[in-house]
Amino acid sequence: MRETVEAVGKNVTQFKPGDEVFGGRNGAIAEYVCVLADRAVVLKPANMTFEQAAAVPVAAITALQGLRDKGKIQPGQKVLINGASGGVGTFAVQIAKSFGTEVTGVCSTRNVDLVRSIGADHVIDYTKEDFTNGAQRYDLIFDLIGNHSFSERRRILNPNGICVMAGVGGAGWHDGMGMRLAGELNAYVRSRFVSRKVHRLHCRISTKRT
Repeated sequence: MRETVEAVGKNVTQFKPGDEVFGGRNGAIAEYVCVLADRAVVLKPANMTFEQAAAVPVAAITALQGLRDKGKIQPGQKVLINGASGGVGTFAVQIAKSFGTEVTGVCSTRNVDLVRSIGADHVIDYTKEDFTNGAQRYDLIFDLIGNHSFSERRRILNPNGICVMAGVGGAGWHDGMGMRLAGELNAYVRSRFVSRKVHRLHCRISTKRT
């Protein structure tokens, strides 16, 4: 949503007409959109263009809610982000670093330098190495791809570690999606009976915590 405030309700204090804002809302391609002040709209930073701001809401909020709310991220943890070069992944790397964690990003060869440049402490090229076969163990896995089984992810999680799965379905139905969703459900159910947990993230576009 790319908007300038036209009018506010009588009880709204954080916005005024003329403010440049951004956020998310169904029907946001309309000329005028009415939103609740405490939901999915915030002031746009002056040093950010509308085009830059438009790229933030879904991807950044998915990353924040996945790491902070579902993953319970804490300073000093070892965090792995599978799909670190995508829209959500690039935000996730930077957000995880801002929490004071040690971040490992998983991506393809062409994106290794990108993921390293945005703050990842370690980068794994999945075309050359399977991160589930490594010796490193993680406190939190943020999985945006869903291309490994529950057992594989469990093997590299520390006791009481958390795996958050988000965006596994991708955009629309495609080959292999059914198997991935089934695997995701299997992982969620099986994790109920062990110390290592799997959480499914459904992003909620809001300024409030999920």
